[in-house]
Amino acid sequence: MAATTTAAPRHDPKVITALRRFAMSITVFNIFGYTLLGFEQPWLWPFIAVATGYTVEIGLEMIAAKVEDRAPRFAGNGFRGYMEFLYPAHITSLAMNMLLYVNDRLPVMIFGVVVAIGAKWVLRAPVRGKMRHFMNPSNFGITVVLLLFSWASISPPYHFTEHVGNPWDWIVPLIIIVAGTMLNAKLTGRMWLIMAWLVTFAAQAIVRGIVLDTSIATALAMMTGVAFVLFTNYMVTDPGTSPSAPASQMAFGAGIAVVYAFFTGAGIAYGMFFATALVCLIRGGYLWALDISNKAREKREALDHRAPAEVASLTPAFATSGASVARSASNDRASANAR
Repeated sequence: MAATTTAAPRHDPKVITALRRFAMSITVFNIFGYTLLGFEQPWLWPFIAVATGYTVEIGLEMIAAKVEDRAPRFAGNGFRGYMEFLYPAHITSLAMNMLLYVNDRLPVMIFGVVVAIGAKWVLRAPVRGKMRHFMNPSNFGITVVLLLFSWASISPPYHFTEHVGNPWDWIVPLIIIVAGTMLNAKLTGRMWLIMAWLVTFAAQAIVRGIVLDTSIATALAMMTGVAFVLFTNYMVTDPGTSPSAPASQMAFGAGIAVVYAFFTGAGIAYGMFFATALVCLIRGGYLWALDISNKAREKREALDHRAPAEVASLTPAFATSGASVARSASNDRASANAR
């Protein structure tokens, strides 16, 4: 029996640091949300969401390790190994409970967490020789719940600052902006994405005001809300499902804003979440198309290199055969003359 191979680390150290700080930020925000700000979901639900996320993530990793004949990626580093492996599930689970409002229907929230984490193991595309998930987990889980359950909704905007007044309803988003900017500038490197997203979002608000006669001030005011700030700094910048190159980041961020404009202009609610899901899906399709194209090109190049080599290897054989035929013909003529 072949020995079980050691699994490669799930993330590089810089990404692990970013995930750790993401996890700490969303945990602290949930604590303040339930104690001070006015979060409306039952206080037990975050614990249920996290327990569900951990269970699904560990279970699917154990199945994958068995199929791929390797050690689970949480093994070999004690408690720290488990903790670092579960950072993404922790973030996704708390985000699902915090951003999704399903009234008192706990099974729907649990379903959303399972979908969000499970999608990482199903919706994958090749990236630099490795299979990577391309759908933003939290956004995908929220999108699926909104599509399947028409009565479900996003947590209302007042949910984030319901129990605080001036100046705290301005200080809270400012703290999120500062913390998120530091995190994305130093660790995730997604500032180009944020810039393109914000500029294009502002531009589409103005264009919709001119073309569709919507209130430009109201459309721009949305950018000051806590939900928008959270989305900008902690969801759309997910390092696992957004591109790394500056130009690609800008296309990704601007693309989400443009698709959002079409959805909103068409009267479709929750446009930010649907737009993000669609752009992530387009990116996944592009990654697959790029991989197929590269493999086809490599195959053609291999055939082109092999053909001259095959011709060269056959040339000596043809030359030897030709010489033998010539000698045989000469011998036959000599015999005929002798007779």
